[in-house]
Amino acid sequence: MSSLQFTEISPQDLDSFSASLPQGNFQQTSQMAAMRRSQGTQVEILAVKREGTVVAACVLETYHSRLSTFSVVHNGPLLDYHDEELVTFFFTQLQQRARKNGASQLEIIPETIYNLRNSDGSLMGDGFSAAGHDAGDDVPAASHDAGDGSSRPAISPVAFAREPEIATLEKLGFKHSGFTVGYTTIPRWRYLKDLSTIADEKALLASYSKNTRRNVKIAAKSGVTVRAIGRDELPIFHHLCELASEKQGFDNRPLEYFQALYDNLGDKAQFMLATLDLKYYLEQWEAKKQKAEAEIARLQALLATSRYPESVHKKIATAQKTLTACENRIARAHEYIEQDGTTVDISAAMFVWHPRQAFYLFSGSDEKYAKFYGPTALQHWVMTESLKRGLMSYNFYGIDGVFNDPNSQGHGVLEFKQGFQGYVAEMTGQFSVVLKPVTYAMKQIAHHLLGR
Repeated sequence: MSSLQFTEISPQDLDSFSASLPQGNFQQTSQMAAMRRSQGTQVEILAVKREGTVVAACVLETYHSRLSTFSVVHNGPLLDYHDEELVTFFFTQLQQRARKNGASQLEIIPETIYNLRNSDGSLMGDGFSAAGHDAGDDVPAASHDAGDGSSRPAISPVAFAREPEIATLEKLGFKHSGFTVGYTTIPRWRYLKDLSTIADEKALLASYSKNTRRNVKIAAKSGVTVRAIGRDELPIFHHLCELASEKQGFDNRPLEYFQALYDNLGDKAQFMLATLDLKYYLEQWEAKKQKAEAEIARLQALLATSRYPESVHKKIATAQKTLTACENRIARAHEYIEQDGTTVDISAAMFVWHPRQAFYLFSGSDEKYAKFYGPTALQHWVMTESLKRGLMSYNFYGIDGVFNDPNSQGHGVLEFKQGFQGYVAEMTGQFSVVLKPVTYAMKQIAHHLLGR
C-alpha cells in the first residue's frame, strides 16, 4: 500500500492542482474558498498527498445554524475516482473531519459526467463517444491546431465517471440523490460549447445556428457594445438581474453578494454589460431612410421613359416598404432616447475564468430592449475571449434537463443556449452521508415542524 497523508494545503497548491485536472473548476479554487469564508462559512482546504505529491484535494465548507451543522463540497472533491485506495482513504478522512467540525451530514457534488448528450438531449452513442473515450477515461492532453500557428491543449471539461464512482461512494456510506431534472444551485444538467476545433471569431460565428448568427450581427449593427464594469457599477448589474428574476420567477441575489464575488474573485471574475448606443442606432436608420428616399425618387423619374413600368412600380413598392420600416425605427429610437437617454445598459452577465474553462453564472436583461440581442452579444464576447485565452470549452452552466416540453420553466433558457450549437453534460449528481444519525434525525423533525 502506498503512503497516503491527509493534510491541509495552501491556497496556491489548491489552485495549481485544480488547474492540472480535467475536473478542475472555479468552485475548487482559493478565490471561491475566500468567497465562502467572507460569507461566514467555515472553510478548509484539504488534500491527500501520496509520497509528498498532492493526488486529491477539495474545499470543505461547513455551515453552522441554530438547527444543525452540515458540510459540503461543491463540484468536488478533485481526485481519480477509479483509484479505489485513494477514494476510500480520502472520503474516510473527509467524513472524520466533517464530523469533528460538528456536521451531522456531509454532501458532495462531484465534478464528473454521467452522460454526454447532443444539444437536443439525445445520448451521444454510449454517452461518451463524442469525446472518443470509454466511461472512466479522461481526454488526453494532446494538442489541436488553432489555425493561427498556435495550439491549445486538449482539456476535457470534466472527468468521466459512471457506475464505478457511484458504487464506490455507496460502499463508503454515501447515498446518491438520484438522476434528477430541474434547476439546482450546482447544476446537474449543463450546456457547453466545444471550442477545440474553432480557430477564430469568424469560425466561431459560423458555428452558431442561423438565427443566433443573425442576432449577433443585429446587435453589432445596432450599436450594441460589450464592456467590463468596476465595483461602482455593480448596482446596474444587480438591477438588470432583478428584472430577469421578476420575469422568470426566481429570487435574485442581493447586491452585497455580487460585491463579495467581485472582491474575492478579483480578475478571475468579469462583470459585463451590453450597452446600446441609441444615437448610433438612430443615425444608421436615418442614413437608410435617406437611401430609400433617393431610390424612390430615382425609380419615379425612371417611370416616364421605362418600357416596363409595371416592374418599376414593383420596385417602388419595395423601396416604399423599406422607407416605412426606417421611419418606424426612427420614431421608436426617438421614443427610447426620450425615455432613457442616448446610452442604455440593456443586458448583464457574470463570467468566471478558470485555467481549464470559462463559466457563465449570472445574467439579466431589460425586456424592453430584447430585440437588440444584448445577451447574445455577451455570450459571443465571452467565447471569443475564451479562444484568445486558449480555452478548449465554454460552460454555459445550468439548464433544467427537460428537452421535449415547450412549457417547462427552462425552455426559453435552453433554446437560447442551443442557438450556440453546443452539447449537454449530464453530471453524476449529489451524494450525502449522515455522520450523526441522532442529530440528523432531530434536525429533520425540526424542519418538518417548522414547515421548511
